[in-house]
Amino acid sequence: MASVGPELLERLTTEHAAALVLYARQWCGTPEDVVQEAFLKLVVQKRPPDNPVPWLYRVVRNGALAANRAERRRRHHETKAAARTPVWFVNADLAGLDAEATTAALRALPPEQSEVLVARIWGGLTYEQIGEAVGCSAATAYRAYVAGLSALREKMGVSCPDRPTTN
Repeated sequence: MASVGPELLERLTTEHAAALVLYARQWCGTPEDVVQEAFLKLVVQKRPPDNPVPWLYRVVRNGALAANRAERRRRHHETKAAARTPVWFVNADLAGLDAEATTAALRALPPEQSEVLVARIWGGLTYEQIGEAVGCSAATAYRAYVAGLSALREKMGVSCPDRPTTN
């Protein structure tokens, strides 16, 4: 029973941790924690996965979605509790802040498209690896990428080239 060795763990962390954090950030406010948990789950595997990168993306995705559900439940309970207590602070005027156009445009896309775009563009995953990570075929991942890229460019006002990359 082989486990993940320190060399492989170091390489995976160095090459993929930042992209995994970005990937998890789509769904939750604690992406670093989710990624750390994914690497811990990888270390304790009795038999490491054949393809650890898409495996990590799947574990991060599942962990981020679970963290998102927990955050929503917590906010719901906090909101209910706050409604029963007097207001202590006045909210600051946030109208002067504007988020980066790319982040806003990514968040406006359907989750299936934004996760594929992040995995492909920032994570460098192939369509086969994306399909393995999100539970679909490579062809479906490619179609989601093309549709997402087109929608993202439209939202950002950028003209589209003839075809996206197909690697």
